[in-house]
Amino acid sequence: MTAYPRKPLALTMGEPGGIGLETALMAWRALHETGPAFFLPGDTALLKARAARAGLDVPVTTIASAAEAQETFPRALPVLPLQEAQGIADAPGAALPENAGAVIASIRAAVMLTDAGEAAGAVTLPLQKESLYASGFSFEGHTDFLAGLARAAGYEAAPVMMLTAKDLRAIPVTIHIALSDVPGKLTTQAIIRQGRVVARDLTRYFGLTAPRIAVAGLNPHAGEGGRMGKEEKTIIVPAIAALREEGVNAFGPLPADTMFHDEARARYDAALCMYHDQALIPVKTLDFHGGVNVTLGLPFVRTSPDHGTALDIAGTGKARPDSLLAALRLAARMAKAAGA
Repeated sequence: MTAYPRKPLALTMGEPGGIGLETALMAWRALHETGPAFFLPGDTALLKARAARAGLDVPVTTIASAAEAQETFPRALPVLPLQEAQGIADAPGAALPENAGAVIASIRAAVMLTDAGEAAGAVTLPLQKESLYASGFSFEGHTDFLAGLARAAGYEAAPVMMLTAKDLRAIPVTIHIALSDVPGKLTTQAIIRQGRVVARDLTRYFGLTAPRIAVAGLNPHAGEGGRMGKEEKTIIVPAIAALREEGVNAFGPLPADTMFHDEARARYDAALCMYHDQALIPVKTLDFHGGVNVTLGLPFVRTSPDHGTALDIAGTGKARPDSLLAALRLAARMAKAAGA
């Protein structure tokens, strides 16, 4: 485990009715000899019940503090007990609103322990947002909640979603909106804001001293000189110019259909994309099961597997831990680069 941080990662429990708990068990089985070490703020009995149900022969043990996790990890999956998580029944396939308090407490604990220097970073298992909303959860999702926790602790937070797979890092400027709304929501300032965060955090967490950021066009052929759309000229080109004036090595706009093949990816360190599918389709094509969701712009490391709760297969042992394994390894490398 010497290649990884000396401190363990905090892995949140996510939606207990989904596949997250069993992927955590599978991840321990894959990593306990090599690291990175992690612990899960939650409930030991719940993890043991899920291991038995899914047919996973994984030892689970209770720790009294995050400091015990690194030493404990080689022999058992460490669980840091949370009062809010005690007594949760193992009910795979059911996202129950009454479990929302435990889910939220696990996220809060991971962030607090990371902020306190007891954990190297936070890795978050998938949520079922509907059950959280039913309990009164007021944030849009994981990322907004994490940013809120950071701001409440006195930090600036400008969260930026980055998806990674193999050698590709892709960042969508606009995310969960209808494609028809993208031209109206896309602004020069939004591109500049995201470009700044990406450049800063690629240096901070990935050790890139002058990261190369390729900026995609919005329209086919990057607008073809304005014949297939004006957004490149009026929105994207001014943003690239402003970033370059600030010292950010951004270039483009590039036609998205020629940005993601092997030779093209060798020319940049991250791709700034204009909308959701422009970024996520190449990531999922390169490695559908092993993609990772990274949140830049936070004062701590945060990664997450790039999949949902998969309630339909929870408890069956059919889940794949590929994405969680990649998220844990990437979080550890990021934390190490930042000096954790």
